[in-house]
Amino acid sequence: MGIMSGFKAYRIESPMHPVESALTVPAELQEIHAANLQKMTERLAELNLALPGSPALAESLPRVWCGSAFVAEQCGKSPDLLIDLIDSGDLTRVYPANFYPDQLNALAVDSENALMSELRKFRRREMVRIAWRDLAGWAGLQETLMDLSQLADACIRHALDFLYRQATEKRGTPVFRDGRPMQIIVLGMGKLGAYELNYSSDIDLIFAFPEEGALQDRKETSYSEFFTRLCQSLVRVLDDITADGFVFRTDIRLRPYGDSGAVIMTFDGMENYYLTQAREWERYAMIKARQVAGDFEAGKQLMAMLQAFVYRRYLDYGAFEELRSLKRQITQELKRKDRMENVKLGPGGIREIEFIGQAFQLIRGGKEKSLQVRGIMDVLKRLGELNLLTAEDAEQLQQSYRFLRIVENHIQQYQDKQTHDLPVSSEARSALAFSLGFACWDDFKRELDRVRSAVHEVFGQVFSLGKQESPQEAGRLAWNGDNDDAERLKAYGFADVEATLENLEAFKDSAPVRRLTAKGAAVLDRLMPQVIEAMREFERPDEVFKRVLDIFTAVAGRTVYLTLLSENPQALSLLLRLAAASPWICRYLAQYPVVFDELIDARSLFAPLNKKDLAAQLDWLLHSTDAEDLEQVMILLRQFKQQQVLKVVAADLMGAIPLMVVSDYLTYIAESIVEKVVERAWLALVQKHGTPPGCDSMQSGFAVIGLGKFGGIELGYGSDLDLVFIYDCADDNALTSGDKPISTAQFYGRLGLRVRHILDTKMLSGVLYEVDMRLRPNGDSGLLVCHINGYEDYQKNQAWTWEHQALVRGRFIAGDPKLKAKYEAVRHMILSLPRDAEALKKEVRDMREKMRASLVEKESGKFDLKQSKGGIADIEFIVQYGVLSQAEKFPALTTYTDNVRQLDGLAEAGFLSKENAKNLKAAYCAYRDYGHKQVLQDDRAVIEPSEVAALSAQVEALWTSIMDA
Repeated sequence: MGIMSGFKAYRIESPMHPVESALTVPAELQEIHAANLQKMTERLAELNLALPGSPALAESLPRVWCGSAFVAEQCGKSPDLLIDLIDSGDLTRVYPANFYPDQLNALAVDSENALMSELRKFRRREMVRIAWRDLAGWAGLQETLMDLSQLADACIRHALDFLYRQATEKRGTPVFRDGRPMQIIVLGMGKLGAYELNYSSDIDLIFAFPEEGALQDRKETSYSEFFTRLCQSLVRVLDDITADGFVFRTDIRLRPYGDSGAVIMTFDGMENYYLTQAREWERYAMIKARQVAGDFEAGKQLMAMLQAFVYRRYLDYGAFEELRSLKRQITQELKRKDRMENVKLGPGGIREIEFIGQAFQLIRGGKEKSLQVRGIMDVLKRLGELNLLTAEDAEQLQQSYRFLRIVENHIQQYQDKQTHDLPVSSEARSALAFSLGFACWDDFKRELDRVRSAVHEVFGQVFSLGKQESPQEAGRLAWNGDNDDAERLKAYGFADVEATLENLEAFKDSAPVRRLTAKGAAVLDRLMPQVIEAMREFERPDEVFKRVLDIFTAVAGRTVYLTLLSENPQALSLLLRLAAASPWICRYLAQYPVVFDELIDARSLFAPLNKKDLAAQLDWLLHSTDAEDLEQVMILLRQFKQQQVLKVVAADLMGAIPLMVVSDYLTYIAESIVEKVVERAWLALVQKHGTPPGCDSMQSGFAVIGLGKFGGIELGYGSDLDLVFIYDCADDNALTSGDKPISTAQFYGRLGLRVRHILDTKMLSGVLYEVDMRLRPNGDSGLLVCHINGYEDYQKNQAWTWEHQALVRGRFIAGDPKLKAKYEAVRHMILSLPRDAEALKKEVRDMREKMRASLVEKESGKFDLKQSKGGIADIEFIVQYGVLSQAEKFPALTTYTDNVRQLDGLAEAGFLSKENAKNLKAAYCAYRDYGHKQVLQDDRAVIEPSEVAALSAQVEALWTSIMDA
């Protein structure tokens, strides 16, 4: 049975709504469809042709021909085209990857006119196939967009290759300095670049070539002239409308300087333009740029430069305002032309979804590499995974995007016209609704309105970040300044108005503020009234405001941070709350503004990561950095530390975590970083020198030992790290396995140096940690890295008692697990040595008195949390004496390195009563809590004795009973 029979019986299942009942051809389309069938039948008879019979084809025909007058017309004029698609099987199959290039390469053309004709015929055939498969529901959206994009790619490449051969035969071949032939690079922009080309889209192209030169012809034609002619020919071949139509409408206005710019530029010219003169919307446009033709090897250099232009290394919240402005211009233009029913540019349309995704790409793509993708669906999915959008919003936007893109394609497939407006004629509306599987226009319009409303709601949420309610007029006037400033500031609760006005004027007159661009000044004009308005919430607005001005002065040179605050009310509110709580955190934010991004999400900010999550985040952060790029590793590690410490401080200040776990979190951060530093230092040295004998990535023969607060899991804000490096090998003189071998001893020495260098080198982004290595064997005069056997010998035969006291808190931090076992065995053995209790007590007591005499604060009437009698050091020395005197009889005392659990162990051993151990733990934890609070208030670790009188008295009494007995 032929396709033409049984027309009135056709019923169609909806690809958009497969659960709905079958739909019949609308009455107003039946006459049109019958006329199309009649034309086809007559034309087949004229040509003595017959269509092959197929139930699937017969069932698809009503929706295809009703949905696309273009396809019906092409099939009516050239039924052989449809017969060819059916007989070849192309109409019903998915194309393999290289189908288009292979088909084009088989064409025989010998002139530009022949090329133009064949490309247009090829395009017409393939556009009929693509529309048919889409309208019939045989191809999903992804296939349709990919086919359209790959068709464009293939046509551009084929035309360029042909025209390049013709041009070089006529004028000669441009070459690089080494004699290799030079070809241009063609960039596909927008939807072509992202493999998202819509049905009747034009293609946006930008051309570039590597470097200038001259041909060896009589005129010494410059390469720019040669390639300009080539590009003009390419545009003409693709874009000119002939009797056969066109290939793709081609637009090259996105090039540098637009219509007034050169058709093609060198790489250097492009780089200079994008670094010095490009506008913000060009960054937006470049997100999807992809090389589609030309020299792909040379194109890598150009793409790398453009990547750096698009994706900034810092968070760029200015993108919100730029995209808002662009969206406003589009909306105004649509309103002016009465075209708000535009599925691409109208409210809740395709462009709003793209803006949502691309705003986050511009803002975060430089730091979040997974956002450096072209496809909007991939971006939306990733935004949900990163919690930058809720999972529900991310999924809704993906579904909405699919729906709108299908609608867009069906609108364009109707007449192969580049339009995104909903149809106005009753016939076209019925055709569109029918092609999408809806019973009528009203049903479709209701669904479209629902989708667009959902999209526009998310768009409003994302872009309203900078549309806070305007602060009261008084706040704006107080910032701008006039005669009534003093009265206005009083209304906000400022007590010392004159001092505040002086601070405000000093801020305005500061060099960073005076150097602001007009754009930066506009950001500050939006931000400062919000800050002034918020001051009424605080008890001491004068103090808080002064702290905030100091932060803004420090970061004003990077407008992006001010923009972040002006765009994010929650971030600004958090900043002000933190500034009110602690002057220390104000200095921290001013010194490390990269952490401002953490202020955006309070859920994340007040939830410091545990050790496992810290390690996972560090792995992800560093996975794409080269082992030899030490500087980048050091920068990323510093940023990571700064962000994580901010989380701990914020959670501490806001009471989101118990004060007791602050040191735990700070220690986890340091441990994770040291582990990663050792790993990266090892990899870098191994690349250069190979591995020591018997070593691999897991068994490195190297270890980092932490002592003091680090070993005791008691780090505070700003603590340094007391470290010792040890190694283990059979032969110090054995050589490493690489091309540049060195002795094993040299290798470990350099490894230790590199670890220390990464940790304590001062960079613009600060230091990771100050490192103190004076507790290694022989102190500053000893080797930086000590063999485990030498370490054991030193501890056994040369170490002083105070060094054994330090070993009580010695803990393996990072490195070789086998060496960890050896170190812990040495530590256990040393701590468990038999000791004369009285002699030990005297040495510990004498050392404590020396410390007290040299380190205690001399301020009269104050209690030094660490050094005063009854303070932290007394507790630590009691614990150390207890462990050293009891470990021979109670080996379990060497298990832990922190004071709290060691006190528990001493109670179990009977050295302390459970009550005394409990009192010492309570005092110790209270002192540490006081210490954290003092640091955050920029105060020294001294307090009024009355605040801890009971605790210090208990500790002092225990010291007397244990150490002075």
